[in-house]
Amino acid sequence: MWNLTRRQWRQILVTVILALAVLLFFLWPLPKYIEGPGEADNLKSFVTVDKHPDKHKGKYMITSVALAQARPVSYLYAKFNPYYSIESVASVTGGESNATYDKVQNFYMKSAINESIYTAYRAAHKTVKRHYLGIYVLSVDRQSPFAQALKVGDTVTEVNGHHFNSMTGYQRYIQRQKVGQRATITYQRNGKTHHVTAKLMRLPTKKAGIGITLTDNVKVSARPKVQVNPGNIGGPSGGLMFSLQIYTQVTGQDLRHGRKIAGTGTVDGDGNVGEIGGIDKKIIAAKRAGATVFFAPYVKPTKLLLKYEEQHQTNYQLAKATAKKYAPNMKVVPVKSFDDAVHYLRTHR
Repeated sequence: MWNLTRRQWRQILVTVILALAVLLFFLWPLPKYIEGPGEADNLKSFVTVDKHPDKHKGKYMITSVALAQARPVSYLYAKFNPYYSIESVASVTGGESNATYDKVQNFYMKSAINESIYTAYRAAHKTVKRHYLGIYVLSVDRQSPFAQALKVGDTVTEVNGHHFNSMTGYQRYIQRQKVGQRATITYQRNGKTHHVTAKLMRLPTKKAGIGITLTDNVKVSARPKVQVNPGNIGGPSGGLMFSLQIYTQVTGQDLRHGRKIAGTGTVDGDGNVGEIGGIDKKIIAAKRAGATVFFAPYVKPTKLLLKYEEQHQTNYQLAKATAKKYAPNMKVVPVKSFDDAVHYLRTHR
């Protein structure tokens, strides 16, 4: 049965080697990530407002960036595709584990939804309240005296028994203390309250600190009740588009007039729109979905700012340049605030 000639054995060996090579080419994970155009999803399926359905034609679309660990085949594809990019693991996850990275991205999305509801309801003159929970821990310095206790995802609610209503309130109080002074941090994890006491460390600014990267943790309640389900999308960049969808439903106004409107940008409690990453890839996603309007965050370009910007262009500059090349029929609209976007929709039909 196995009485094969040398030539036949050689053919089998070559076949096995080729099969393994093909499998490795398509499946072997590389220590890189590939970023490319994601989806442009209709926000009607994400947002539900009690007794305020969206019956108007057209749609608002939330754009995303597709992110996946590189394989040899995708790495090669990205090398020759102008709107795909190869990213280091550190630049994507910040050196954190995938689980921690996902936790932070989910929090960013939750925060974006809360700020979107607050912005839309305030603009619509509806009942809405912000409840400040504390400061959310995004990362913990390995040298922090609190590193053995605090973890990403915790919410600090008090420092030495003091609760503040903003992130800056906590920062100012801590920075008034002395380096090496003991401080008691009260924090919540999975609904349970914990306390830890340790010495404050010296920050690069030479002031006292806990040694964490933080942001505000805010909960919003509104009437009529609104629910937002973002699915598998994470990060804060959908804030502006969520705000427009919620505002349209809660007011009943038709601002789209049948158009497919895409965009991106964070939004804060004052309605200010902030920059995001991967806007060139989001332009491609919007173009594929048939968008005719794309809202892009606008900041004034300065030499110092452009030094640190993605591809050394502001969001608006990069979006406009990408659309000119790949989506010439799509209008890229610069916006500084939620009100800018609403004003454009009302005055351009």
